[in-house]
Amino acid sequence: MLTLSNISAGYGGADIIKNISMEVKGNVSIVGPNGCGKTTLLKVIANILPYKGKIEIMGKKFSEMKRREISLNIAMLSQQPSIYFAFSVYDTVMMGRYLHIKGRISDNPARVDKEIVIKALEAVNLLDVKDRDITKLSGGQLQRVFLARALAQEPRIILLDEPTNHLDLKCQIEIIDYLKKWAKEGNRAVVGVLHDINLAMGLSDDLIVMKNGEIQAHGNADEIVASRILNSVYDMDVANYMQASLGRWG
Repeated sequence: MLTLSNISAGYGGADIIKNISMEVKGNVSIVGPNGCGKTTLLKVIANILPYKGKIEIMGKKFSEMKRREISLNIAMLSQQPSIYFAFSVYDTVMMGRYLHIKGRISDNPARVDKEIVIKALEAVNLLDVKDRDITKLSGGQLQRVFLARALAQEPRIILLDEPTNHLDLKCQIEIIDYLKKWAKEGNRAVVGVLHDINLAMGLSDDLIVMKNGEIQAHGNADEIVASRILNSVYDMDVANYMQASLGRWG
């Protein structure tokens, strides 16, 4: 579905990620310490940041695609952003249809756009507050609004950049569970950057471990955990910490 070959990118002429090669066939979670390049990698995939190397989606090179075409295939759900305008929930989700609406004779939402927005709101259980000002929502509700906006875009791939930060446990699990269902039902994929390793493994069995801008491991999550490579990446005994935490629930 998505292939990256020898990707390097960064800021101010300095590469943060170096020679990244990976293939995304289904959901994949990316973990690693702060500053290792996880968000930079997502920005490259989202076509936000210039890069060196080659990226292909469905066998087509990014370099041969217009920005609009890439954006129709890839949506990004980030950490909860600041709100500057008091849009309604419905209007905020409708923004996800912008690329589909742009270029039509009227440049106005058609019936199909409205139906897709309503379906997205139903999917995240926000239809009952569709007319509410988004500045009046809780953090969990607001993040679900932005998830609905990404769904309304109808992409092939959704990128997650720590979207569950600041959300309670129930909201975190609901978002991850819904995205897994969304990907499975439509032959789509989710690429998630998550600090919570348990949540990362809940999203996908395919795990990428990064450190210092490079991929240290890519494969089955259980095998990676068993290999103890996470200990060297995080410079701590990750398994022992997890087991000690679990023991407190006994």
